[in-house]
Amino acid sequence: MRFTLLSRAPAPFLSTAFLKFKFVAPSAATFTRVSRMAASPSSAALRDGAPFASSAIDFLSICHRLKTTKRTGWVRKDVKNPESIADHMYRMSLMALVASDVPGVDRNKCIKMAIVHDIAEAIVGDITPLDGVSKAEKNQREQAALDHMCKVLGGGSTAMEIAELWMEYEANSSPEAKFVKDLDKVEMILQALEYEVEQGKDLDEFFWSTAGKFQTETGKAWASEIVSRRKNNK
Repeated sequence: MRFTLLSRAPAPFLSTAFLKFKFVAPSAATFTRVSRMAASPSSAALRDGAPFASSAIDFLSICHRLKTTKRTGWVRKDVKNPESIADHMYRMSLMALVASDVPGVDRNKCIKMAIVHDIAEAIVGDITPLDGVSKAEKNQREQAALDHMCKVLGGGSTAMEIAELWMEYEANSSPEAKFVKDLDKVEMILQALEYEVEQGKDLDEFFWSTAGKFQTETGKAWASEIVSRRKNNK
């Protein structure tokens, strides 16, 4: 890495023990655990489901790191001024907003899910397959980070909604999750195309890594459009 990766070293306020709890994949039991956490808020807890100002600002201060942490894949490819994690999530949210209606898919839920799907990276950083971290370990670190952020937020309905959206996305367990998973890939290859055009980079690996992996008609159509434009630019 060309910069200090949070994924290589936990944030100062997180102990090593905190990041080494036993991984539990997103499941009904995990949802129940989060619900119980939300039902028993901390002393900074909620009034009518909304976090107190101090809890909200503490939470948002952690989220600031999403604005300053650059996406690892672009850093590895020596892209100049690469996008941040927040940049990526913001355009995904716009994608969910402007996409055509899909029967059985809740647009507002997709927008929210896009906003929070990488939120744990505020603490653990943008971990990629090339970092030498197993998928189980990556999920463990992100789950621990998410739990911590929800506690900082004070528990309650807002924290529970964030946690449930994140876990639903991770589990790919709903039509909305599948849709947002596709947006994640679409946003990445669109960004790759833009860097190729703007900086003369060869980012073919990002296109190959997503080829054939789209789950929705919207994802397939948008990816096809991006690939077509890429061919026309060569």
